[in-house]
Amino acid sequence: MMNPRFYSLVAIVLVVSLYRIVPHPPNFTPVLAMALFAGVHFNDRRLAVIVPLVAMLIADLFLGLHATLPFVYAALLLLVMAGDWLRQRKTVTNVAAVAVGASVVFFLLTNFGVWLTLPAVYPQTFEGLLAAYVAAIPFYQNTLLSTLLFTGILFGGFQLLEHRYPRLIEERP
Repeated sequence: MMNPRFYSLVAIVLVVSLYRIVPHPPNFTPVLAMALFAGVHFNDRRLAVIVPLVAMLIADLFLGLHATLPFVYAALLLLVMAGDWLRQRKTVTNVAAVAVGASVVFFLLTNFGVWLTLPAVYPQTFEGLLAAYVAAIPFYQNTLLSTLLFTGILFGGFQLLEHRYPRLIEERP
């Protein structure tokens, strides 16, 4: 039996992940919003993790693989879990707060990965770690702004779709 909600969610995640392969400003992508969105909207927790990670992997195969991918994917896994937490607490304020927190978590985890995987660039010292974080600060603004923007678009857009097409509304037991 076809589940229009499931297929709509998968399509949204796949389309959003393709944004990464078109030209865009550095770190201005919907990736973090996509992970939160999946965590909130997929009924099956496994699919909430698998669908965005597979979508990311497809895009990464086009973009190229790199040593920090485990940190990126770990951050996304944490954000899907944050979305799962947000599921029963979904208000505009909570969604915005979690989106801000998501960008902070992503910044901290992925730039730790940069420091850990690029010892020739950042010495494996506390000062090297600080240098990696400081070097990444200019990119954080785009991460934060894109996460807030795309979170609003994904969450608000899907709510409008649910209103327009009631078959998309999650059935609750």
